[in-house]
Amino acid sequence: MTATDLPRNAGLPFDPAVVEAVRVNTPATLRRAASLSARRSLKKDYQAAWLARAVSMIDLTTLSGDDTPGRVRRLCAKALQPVRPDLLDAIGLPDLTTGAVCVYHEMVPTAVDAVQGRIPVAAVSTGFPAGLSPFHLRIREIEESVAAGATEIDIVISRRHVLTGNWQALYDETRQMREACGDAHMKAILATGELGPLKNVMKASMVTMMAGSDFIKTSTGKEAVNATLPVSLTMMRAIRTYEGMSGFKVGYKPAGGVSKAKDAITYLALLKEELGNRWLRPDLFRFGASSLLGDIERQLEHHVTGRYSAGYRHPLG
Repeated sequence: MTATDLPRNAGLPFDPAVVEAVRVNTPATLRRAASLSARRSLKKDYQAAWLARAVSMIDLTTLSGDDTPGRVRRLCAKALQPVRPDLLDAIGLPDLTTGAVCVYHEMVPTAVDAVQGRIPVAAVSTGFPAGLSPFHLRIREIEESVAAGATEIDIVISRRHVLTGNWQALYDETRQMREACGDAHMKAILATGELGPLKNVMKASMVTMMAGSDFIKTSTGKEAVNATLPVSLTMMRAIRTYEGMSGFKVGYKPAGGVSKAKDAITYLALLKEELGNRWLRPDLFRFGASSLLGDIERQLEHHVTGRYSAGYRHPLG
């Protein structure tokens, strides 16, 4: 995991009263989210600084059936040098990297060898993306990814427990997954596009944090609807509520649907306003959006040179 001065989320005993107390004002949430994109955008050096910060919090990801060791090594090289060296020198950040690389279990050893400990390697696990494989195999998959060198594990919850209101089962499964992770930090993927109303998103967020998740994450990136601002606002407020209950800071990761530099700045502005400056670091925030990097690099090139380049000049791997 990215270096941090924070204690890990130890979790809390399951308390059904906490879940039942959840309330979400959906119309107000939608209005608040809609107001963000209407604000004046950042310009010049301020924009470049925020975009560089966004780069440092990207989980650069490849999760395709045709992944090869060569593709993963190229992805890792991009993660270690995410923006052209001349552009980084011009903005005074020559050592900028992404927050992590994220791959399937099979590619963990390749990624670990490629990054040489400079950034974390995350593995998607527990029958990603559906999370419907036998539970003992999901636990074993976590253990094997950790043994292979992954320092972050992105697990997927059982959506049926949310949809049927079986919060105890969701807590118990997530807690066992957290224990299987050992020293590796765990990001719990809620697949919010499949959970129904925002109240379910808030409840699932609270339960998985009580079970010890180090991060809560919106999506696998494979759902029809992935990260959105209303969902992000709901999950950030769950994080704030949980910190008040437990004293632990939990990270947040929007995944899927964030592909433009201006969208990244909007998410970071929301993060700053809802959770504060401490979350603007890779140990508490990640973007699960590899295509975002290409657009940010184009914007940084425009900042330095005054010209936009074609997207193909900034390949991800």
